[in-house]
Order: sequence, then C-alpha cells, then structure tokens
Amino acid sequence: MQNNDISYDLCLASASPRRRALLEQIGLSCLLYPVDLDETVMPGESAPSYVLRLAEQKAAAGQKRSGTHLPVLGSDTSVVLKGKILGKPKNTRHAVDMLMALSGQTHQVMTGVAVCQHDRVQSIISVTDVSFRSLTEAECFAYCDTGEPFDKAGGYGIQGLAAVFVRSVSGSYSNVVGLPLFETADLLKQFGIRLLERS
Repeated sequence: MQNNDISYDLCLASASPRRRALLEQIGLSCLLYPVDLDETVMPGESAPSYVLRLAEQKAAAGQKRSGTHLPVLGSDTSVVLKGKILGKPKNTRHAVDMLMALSGQTHQVMTGVAVCQHDRVQSIISVTDVSFRSLTEAECFAYCDTGEPFDKAGGYGIQGLAAVFVRSVSGSYSNVVGLPLFETADLLKQFGIRLLERS
C-alpha cells in the first residue's frame, strides 16, 4: 500500500494525457502508473476482443506495478475500418494512407475499459461510429505536418485539428477522444467510486 494513495480516487495504467484529462473532467484524481505491453493483434482476434484483452492486461499490469489498494483502470482504444484495426502511424506516409482510407467512410472507434482491484476485474466496451468527409492528400499531408497524428490510433485526434474532417459522430464523443465517460463512470460505481453524490 502506498502512503499517498489516500488522496487519489484510482490508479490509471496509462500515460495518456487525454485519458487523465477526461477523468479529471468528471472530478476524479489519478495516480499514474503507465505500463508497456505487447499490443500485437493475435491471429484471428476480433477488434472488440482485442481492445478488451489489452484493457484487462493493462489494468492487471498497473495493479502489479503500483501495489496499490486503489481500483486500477486500464484502457485501449482502436480505430476499426471494415473490421480492420488501424494502429498508430509509423511515419508520414503511413499516416496519410490511413487518413485517405478513412476519407468519405464511416469507421468505428472501439475502447475497452477494465477496472482491477485485488483479484476482481470488470470490463466494458464502447463503440462509436465516426463518419469522415472526403479528404485530399494535400490536406492529409498538411495535417501530418502539425505532428498531431503520430501518437493516435487511426492517425487522428478528434479533439484537435482533425475535428474538421468529421462529418458526424454516432455514440460517445469522449470514447473517440480516448475514454467513454458514461461507461467508465458506471464501471467505477461497481468499485465504490460514485460521482455527483452528496456525502
């Protein structure tokens, strides 16, 4: 047990500033214990199974690394186009190819969220449909010049400049940013973390 645990609500097994900001948005304070896992897709593994597996593994690894008594949240977000998981782009050409594949199409953003405390693990998945307008290669290269795509699944961040690419969103917006807040709050209730309740 860590001496400073008492001042936090949960432990986040991620270095993502977006996930931390989303949790802070709903009034939660997090201890950060990023974990580094092999994120290779298993043969025949579906996108929903993949994000749930990684979320659960991250939560378990975060609990082991931190030794905390707090609930540990792990999460993984993937962009999925016609059943294919699009990871983070390796370089500019890869990013442009991803964006052009998404151009004029509707894709899914899938996030697995898992909470682990001691020997208990609960997990959920959120799926959001995102439709892009038609893009040009010139726009995609210009977007890559900003540096924004390179740490993001699918090569874009809806909370940044890529917002101008998005024609519509059906489902959770916060899921596309990196953490579905409705589902996450519901999951955390099962571990005694309740929001907007009077003591």
